[in-house]
Amino acid sequence: MDGLRPRAGLHYPRSVGEFQSWFGTDADCLDYLDWLRWPEGFVCPRCGHGGGWAVADGRYKCVACGGRTSVTAGTLFDRRRTPLTVWFTACWMFASQKDGVSALSLQRSLEIGSYPTAWAMLHRLRSVLVRPGRDRLTGTVEVDETYIGGEEPGLRGGRAKGKKSLVGVAVELRQPRGYGRCRMGILRDGSAASLHPFVTEHVEPGATVITDAWKGYSGISKLGYIHEPRSQRAARARGDDPGELLPGVHRVASLAKRWLLGTHQGSVDEAHLQGYLNEFVFRFNRRGSRSRGLVFHRVLELAVAHDPVRYRDLVVNPQPKAAPPVPAGHTGAPAEHGPPSSGAAMESILTWVSPVREYARGAIMQEPTSPREVPHPLWDPPSPYGEPGAVPKRRGHGSPPAGRLQHERHGVHHQLR
Repeated sequence: MDGLRPRAGLHYPRSVGEFQSWFGTDADCLDYLDWLRWPEGFVCPRCGHGGGWAVADGRYKCVACGGRTSVTAGTLFDRRRTPLTVWFTACWMFASQKDGVSALSLQRSLEIGSYPTAWAMLHRLRSVLVRPGRDRLTGTVEVDETYIGGEEPGLRGGRAKGKKSLVGVAVELRQPRGYGRCRMGILRDGSAASLHPFVTEHVEPGATVITDAWKGYSGISKLGYIHEPRSQRAARARGDDPGELLPGVHRVASLAKRWLLGTHQGSVDEAHLQGYLNEFVFRFNRRGSRSRGLVFHRVLELAVAHDPVRYRDLVVNPQPKAAPPVPAGHTGAPAEHGPPSSGAAMESILTWVSPVREYARGAIMQEPTSPREVPHPLWDPPSPYGEPGAVPKRRGHGSPPAGRLQHERHGVHHQLR
């Protein structure tokens, strides 16, 4: 999509109705990811050679090295267990709702089996929102810090260190009024060793940086910036409101805190705070977008260009998977499935399984005319497809994918299974 501006209705859906008609099956979603990842045709991620063809297992085979690659391999959707229809619906809710969506709301809306699954899906989406090599802030930029967290008894104000997180905020100022883009990041402390890297990472050299008179900002002018410090003490002496010295960063910080308290009920752990700040910055910088479908398109573009994010990368203290408990007296050999050998167990079976009871008495075993009402846990394991003849379901989301999807792109026909 380089050099081509996406068009509504052609490159992304304009409404919920179009979204539902475009992405009804996993095959439709896979076709869209294929187009986003390789808009000019398949390019092998191993050797970088262009050209290949779709094979029977749904992957692409490179014409040069012969390597096989699936559409989702090496992307955010790599080795996913959740159907793509659920992923796309989560992305649409994530992008289309102005205030975003919490993990609990996502779980309830999509009927996801567990809360950790919904939580991990949203955090995976937050991890792709920072585009590598994105442009830094330019022009006139306000820079300040704020604390995010609840009230702490006995902790004085200012930059006193406590359990709260110190967050740096930078906002572009537009003339004659208004604000442009913003950046937010967690700071270790309020010293120059933390503030100077924050400024150089997010503000383009040559810009005018407006800060307060905190000593941690001293020396910014030596880094290639035009520094304009504003003293709160001098403002009080003049009778002015010190809170009006940096209105841009104060407004952005207030909006971020209100968003965390509203959408996420303030339930944000310090270890994952940067991910939530990245989401807020992503939304704030696209607040003027006329189409929510374009935001959905951008999120998927970033997702297919991002490396896989595993669950162990998201949790704070990943623990090794616990081994299943070994029953007492078990030697480690796999248990053989079959009728129990003890008389007590056999007697319990003879009380409710009529075909087995007739067989045990020496009668000729015949095909039962009706299915047994109570299945035995060893002899009748539960079927993943429900009742005999039932259509397999995928966790209650959508319908099974279509058999083959044929599409034409750039004059080349592809077949996906």
